[in-house]
Amino acid sequence: MFARRGGERGVTLPERRRAPASADAAYEKLRALIYSGELMPNERLVEADLAERLQVSRAVVRTVLVRLGQDGIVVLTPHRGARVRMVTEAEAIEVLQARAALEALTAGQAAVRATAREIASIRRILAGMSRKLDQNDLLGYSEGNASLHAAIIAAARHETAARLITGLRAHLVRFQFRTILVPGRPPESFAEHTAIVEAIAARDRDSAEAAMRHHLRHVEGTLSQTAGAARRRAEPARGGKQKESPMDNPTGEQ
Repeated sequence: MFARRGGERGVTLPERRRAPASADAAYEKLRALIYSGELMPNERLVEADLAERLQVSRAVVRTVLVRLGQDGIVVLTPHRGARVRMVTEAEAIEVLQARAALEALTAGQAAVRATAREIASIRRILAGMSRKLDQNDLLGYSEGNASLHAAIIAAARHETAARLITGLRAHLVRFQFRTILVPGRPPESFAEHTAIVEAIAARDRDSAEAAMRHHLRHVEGTLSQTAGAARRRAEPARGGKQKESPMDNPTGEQ
């Protein structure tokens, strides 16, 4: 691809790849890579690799990593660099409990404030989640799930709740503890989301709030059960090492 310089005809220069305009843009991009699961919990973050990936200087990368460290998304260790932060089981449960309160509020507000177009969009997302289940694409279902929650929060138009939910680092929990992979959980999850969407579409504020609380409490219960089972399986067995189960580290519904 070539671009013309100024008003000179016939003079072209190679078009350079555009880098993020600021440290803020690099911060947003790196945070998105972590929240999307492209950079996984406990993954080492190498300055040189990130500088190339983000198309910024290493100085900008260091600034971004410090900011992500302040946000609790990255762990910075002197002389050892940075890693994506692991979330403990106890913290994950606290995040879900806080989300149950905040997202119940946004579901109720969405029932009151969502436009007809927003409700139609939420229904389309739910339909897409159904197709993913039919295809047994549970990770695709999880992505649709995240989009559904985001659409409900946006439709609520409650800026304070939206800001607090973002600060909970729920994306880290979602990608570290994929409760949707638990056998039997997918149909339960879809039924819970359907109840939320139907209550919002019916403009039933109380039912929307109750359905969202019910959903996130079930997620919390599933997470507690699977994490507890994983801990028990991880305990050293007398006479030899136990075989690891695929669910020993379920990595998010929610």
